[in-house]
Amino acid sequence: MIDFPIDALLDDAACLGWLEKHLHPDGFVCPRCRSTERRVARRRGAFPSYRCRACDRYHTILSGTAFEKTLQTPAKLVLILRGIAKGESTSRLGRELELSRRQMGTLRRRVQENLFATLPRTVSEEAIFEADELYQNAGEKR
Repeated sequence: MIDFPIDALLDDAACLGWLEKHLHPDGFVCPRCRSTERRVARRRGAFPSYRCRACDRYHTILSGTAFEKTLQTPAKLVLILRGIAKGESTSRLGRELELSRRQMGTLRRRVQENLFATLPRTVSEEAIFEADELYQNAGEKR
């Protein structure tokens, strides 16, 4: 089997924009005071960092998310989210992205805990659900 460096084929700027859009759907704000006013503190590295103009807190687009203290590139984070959404195994994702199984498991657990925390806690009374029958042929009977 040939191993391709798939994360090297993705554009980091496009992945950074995609992550910002999906990690902060209501807009990128300071995690402490919720202000949108910020200045660039550091441009180096995979993720630019900012300082809030209101409270002077240092933050990136990963602050307050499941990926807060990870050192992965934007392309790898997008591929990790894609793999989790597709239901790929932790060991396969780790091999594909050149991460240890333990590190990949930690990232998967953080994402799943974050998703579980955002689940609705009450059953909607207004929702109408429809269920269809399922016919499955189990093969020829003898």
